[in-house]
Amino acid sequence: MKILAIESSCDETAAAVVEDGRKVLSSVIASQVKEHIVYGGVVPEIASRMHAQAVSGVVKKAMDDSGLSYTDLDAIAVTYAPGLIGALLVGVNFAKGLSYSTGLPLVPVHHLRSHIAANYITSPELEPPFLCLVVSGGHSHIVAVNDYTDFTIIGRTRDDAAGECMDKSARAMGLDYPGGLNLDRISKSGDPKAFKFPHPKVDGSEYDFSFSGLKTAVVNTIHNAKQKGIEVSIPDLGASCIETVTDCLVNNSVKAAESFGFSKICLAGGVSANSRLRERMTEVCNEKGWQLYMPHLSLCGDNAAMVGAQGYYEFIKGNVAPLDLNAYATMPIDK
Repeated sequence: MKILAIESSCDETAAAVVEDGRKVLSSVIASQVKEHIVYGGVVPEIASRMHAQAVSGVVKKAMDDSGLSYTDLDAIAVTYAPGLIGALLVGVNFAKGLSYSTGLPLVPVHHLRSHIAANYITSPELEPPFLCLVVSGGHSHIVAVNDYTDFTIIGRTRDDAAGECMDKSARAMGLDYPGGLNLDRISKSGDPKAFKFPHPKVDGSEYDFSFSGLKTAVVNTIHNAKQKGIEVSIPDLGASCIETVTDCLVNNSVKAAESFGFSKICLAGGVSANSRLRERMTEVCNEKGWQLYMPHLSLCGDNAAMVGAQGYYEFIKGNVAPLDLNAYATMPIDK
């Protein structure tokens, strides 16, 4: 079964053709990093306009690269939630137009489900059930993946997501957008024990996260040093920030896995590309004898291949949308 997938939830316009949820026949991504770097982050209006300019060409190239025609396809999958609403609408409306003109079924795909499905491409042998830590700029979840379309949220952030914390901390350190990526790079030469930061916990919710206090602590460290005329080592500060975020993510994931009896663990989302998080999760899973699955680095960020992977399972489950499908800025993964 071959599915054309379209992704436009943030600042990457992407299209891919995926076969049977595991094999990528083509994958094309048009990045907007150069356009947003001057602003230090994604500007939603600019993102939407650039999606509108790029989506037609990106989809055409994905089809050309696959060597297929629309008559060879079985369905069209598209990210419809969550994300920047204007950006999502570009992809959703383009996919609806294609569905109408080709007669192909339209499959709505949840963005976080797609990130989890990236692991099916990297590790074709992976099957549910498993526990997945989903971490990105806007989301931090511990999810029980009971089946391909059956999810239970065990833990989530109560305020800032892990990626948001690192992005904003990076900006305060004077690093360019994308902050998380540049923070990871510069922190490799730093001392993760140079600064002691709080490890926020949520009373009564042992699997939930809270990163806003940590972000504030990093910013205050920078401001206090400037007021005193003290030079702060950015590599040390960055490494300490990442180490603290990683501690919170790993510790809660381990507690959840032990409490709910999981020995098969996955990472997913943009922050799953962070080198320290991958290292720590590998160490912990090796110590406990657990199986660990992580998406290839090329599949950690937003892409359409992962949409096609999840779209396959949504389609065979019968999740097909009418042509009045709308986009949604927020939506729980377990809806």
